[in-house]
Amino acid sequence: MERRRSRSPRAAPTRNPLTQKPYSSNYTKLLKDRKSLPVYEALLQLENLLKLHQVIILQGETGSGKTTQVPQYLAGLQKKVACTQPRRVAAMSVAKRVAEEMDVKLGEHVGYSVRFDECSSESTLLKYLTDGMLLREAMKHPTLDQYDIIILDEAHERTLATDILFGLMKEVLQKRRDLKVIVMSATLNADKFQHYFEGAPLLSVPGRLFPVEVFFTQVAEEDYVAAAVKTVMQIHAFEDPGDILVFLTGEEEIETACRNIKKEANKYGESVGKLLVIPLYSTLPPSAQQKIFEPAPGPNTKNIPGRKCIIATNIAETSLTIDGVVYVVDSGLSKQKVYNPRMRVESLMVSPISKASAKQRAGRAGRTQPGKCYRLYTEETYRSELQETTHPEILRSNLTSVVLTLRVMGIDNLVKFDFMDPPAPETMMRALEILNFLGALDDEGDLTELGSLISEFPLDPELSKILITSERFKCSDDILTLCAMLSVQNPFLRPKESGEVADKAKAQFAHQDGDHLTLISVFSAYIREGQRQDWCSHNFINPRSMRAAAEIRDQLLVKFNKLGLQVLSEERGRSENIRKCICSGFFTQVACKEKSSIYATLKEKQCVAIHPSTTLAFRPEWVLYHEYILTSKNYIRTVSIINPIWLLELAPHYFELEGFPDSQGKRQLESLKKSRAKNKK
Repeated sequence: MERRRSRSPRAAPTRNPLTQKPYSSNYTKLLKDRKSLPVYEALLQLENLLKLHQVIILQGETGSGKTTQVPQYLAGLQKKVACTQPRRVAAMSVAKRVAEEMDVKLGEHVGYSVRFDECSSESTLLKYLTDGMLLREAMKHPTLDQYDIIILDEAHERTLATDILFGLMKEVLQKRRDLKVIVMSATLNADKFQHYFEGAPLLSVPGRLFPVEVFFTQVAEEDYVAAAVKTVMQIHAFEDPGDILVFLTGEEEIETACRNIKKEANKYGESVGKLLVIPLYSTLPPSAQQKIFEPAPGPNTKNIPGRKCIIATNIAETSLTIDGVVYVVDSGLSKQKVYNPRMRVESLMVSPISKASAKQRAGRAGRTQPGKCYRLYTEETYRSELQETTHPEILRSNLTSVVLTLRVMGIDNLVKFDFMDPPAPETMMRALEILNFLGALDDEGDLTELGSLISEFPLDPELSKILITSERFKCSDDILTLCAMLSVQNPFLRPKESGEVADKAKAQFAHQDGDHLTLISVFSAYIREGQRQDWCSHNFINPRSMRAAAEIRDQLLVKFNKLGLQVLSEERGRSENIRKCICSGFFTQVACKEKSSIYATLKEKQCVAIHPSTTLAFRPEWVLYHEYILTSKNYIRTVSIINPIWLLELAPHYFELEGFPDSQGKRQLESLKKSRAKNKK
């Protein structure tokens, strides 16, 4: 029986219709690879479904090519397409790849938009952007008229911004009958998504996974980072050629593992092949992130082939496809944001992944040939302790930014907003309360002029508030620097083997009034020294974080000037003005000393200690903190000395004190309040 040949989507022209130039030889080579992808055969079916339906659910397994092929095919129909990604590294790398495949220059017909980095133009037909950036665009253009098709990719990850976009799309689709929405994912609960989008059709695309052999540990690992290093070295020494992908939870662990693997690999010498170790996490600069796509090292002098070892967060779970990976080492953990509305504390906690995530991680090993996945946890743990799917971020997050975004977009009734999984009412009330105290919403819940200004900055509302207030305190130059430094991770390095030396180096930047001014001090020194890499190394400063901070500051400065705000700096009373300004946004994050070195947060009366990384030489009565860390002991990190009288001046409504539990801090504030009232009389 003769097999019917499947129709290809379109015959490829010899000239690029977008640039009117002949296609390059690279285009022809890439086109051949693209045609071998499973999704390629489904593109015509997708186009036909789009003619009949406004929303389509596309389930495409890992390696099917959905993220690269679907958006560019639709852009080729002269449609303006936005494709969201949960992470900036994915948005940037996929945009670069698709620009190559379409034989156009990145930033022209194909572009990307991530926080603090825009690479697109008037002629852009296809834009890859983080889900958060599409939300920001929706704040300015509520019906998203600039796009014909919106693709929500990696929908199964259920990030906070993606969940808001689901509800927003339902509202926009009613106003714009011409708009088309495609919800894409590798693994999702298709029935739930189809029900939510009122019977949207499901298009399933098979992957091209090779079999993956899965190994569990016999007993639970006490130190999973050390176990990961050991496993990598065993693979490198005894397994066949093929790259290794290791999943860990964060920057510090990844950098430690990279150092230890390099050290161990050096011990083997020429008896094994070369090993290129590459870290991958979201705060790495784009140039460093792109190294994961570099080829593996060639054979050594003994003709033994080399391999790559990529140590990554769950950023490499679904958002990126790295060809050549044959071995996966899975710690079974990831960092998740967890918010407790009663304690008003949001913290990153290391938590077990879901079974769906474990499957995704293992699947990374079977892209190009049969692979192996080494799970650093027991089979019993997998079966009994791992949830089926990841808990949606909206159910475990602080919703202050979300509520402000929805109010800016004109959504008045937050209770009736169609969330796929509605958040707890208490979390929503906490967000409204904080926005009211910040002055972003009035007592009726309506957006204020200050609220509109706060929403203009791609920062948390508290950081945006201090940036706007800084003009009043004549310290905007310093606050721009501080906001940039608070937006990056780990500017100070502290390797275990050089802890004391690193502490001495950090001490030279220490400011007597606290860590916020220390951050400003180190950035000023970095700029003064010409942003030199060797200066960073000598002083145990993270050059990647400093470069990122410099870029973020430049972006904030552009926005600051655009809004007509003045960049001011006054030396007299500088430290006090900066700390007062910080209080105007972070007045809810204050602690008072109860006894010796134990503090109590003011409204929740949580017992905390100042983190050992502080540069404060003594323990003052009152501190303001930027971060609350939940570990075996509760710490507050990035702290500065404050005067409690500032709290009564800057946030009198918040400090009415009736709802505060009895504490030393409350009694001191009551006493201050009485003396102020007496002085006024």
